[in-house]
Amino acid sequence: MKKNLVVGLGEIGNPILKLLTKSSLSVGYDIDKRLMNKKFFLKYESIPTSFLHICIPFTLNFEKNIKKLFHQFEPECIVIHSTVPPYTTKHIQEKITIPVIYSATRGVHKHMLNDLKRYTKFFAIEPDAPNEQWATKEFSALMKKCDIKTKKMFNPLTLELAKIIVDTSYYGWLINYAQLSNMIARKHNVDYEEMWSFADEIHKFLGNRPKMFPGFIGGHCVIPNLELIDEKSLWQIDRINNIYSKKVKDTKSINKKHDTSKKQSYNV
Repeated sequence: MKKNLVVGLGEIGNPILKLLTKSSLSVGYDIDKRLMNKKFFLKYESIPTSFLHICIPFTLNFEKNIKKLFHQFEPECIVIHSTVPPYTTKHIQEKITIPVIYSATRGVHKHMLNDLKRYTKFFAIEPDAPNEQWATKEFSALMKKCDIKTKKMFNPLTLELAKIIVDTSYYGWLINYAQLSNMIARKHNVDYEEMWSFADEIHKFLGNRPKMFPGFIGGHCVIPNLELIDEKSLWQIDRINNIYSKKVKDTKSINKKHDTSKKQSYNV
């Protein structure tokens, strides 16, 4: 018998642990012992670890911490679910003798458990990683037991960039345009919703005129994720967001409305 070990029991790790628990022996570990079931962890601590699931936020010590966890728990494979900078998986794989999988997480924190089942779980592994075929097969099988569809990308770099560029940053750009269009609407004293109704039918038929809610970009995903990639152009997202907060007095109340919206509260 072997176990899954989920490290980092926050808004991503806790739902992943709950999901894995339904299909296999899975335990959680966190530096904050209040977040983990310590008795359950100690009970199965001596059982070998198959997959070590990394769900901790990225910091400057991220790679060092994973190497430490590798030696501490001696897993057969490491799966990184955290959002990380480009080349992180490659750098870790070069220092570790077991396969390292990158599997970016998609979903809304407040109903992450359901979203994990809703979206296909993309994953990638370095082509020259040790036991690459075994890791690919076993991870896909593990996710299938959890009723999660999987899709493999060619390499981790593609997926690392996808998470930042076409997910959180693109979402930020869309909100930016809503902010800009709202400032223009207010400048000319016209109704934002009525103005945007002009695009409703176009979006219905073509799907390329999404109307976003003009809230302030808060949270710990869209803006913080900009720090994970060295692209100055993307910092326009933060710049426009700050301009918006200064020019629109009720950004906080707008953000509260935004937070209650199930359509756009996407924070990972």
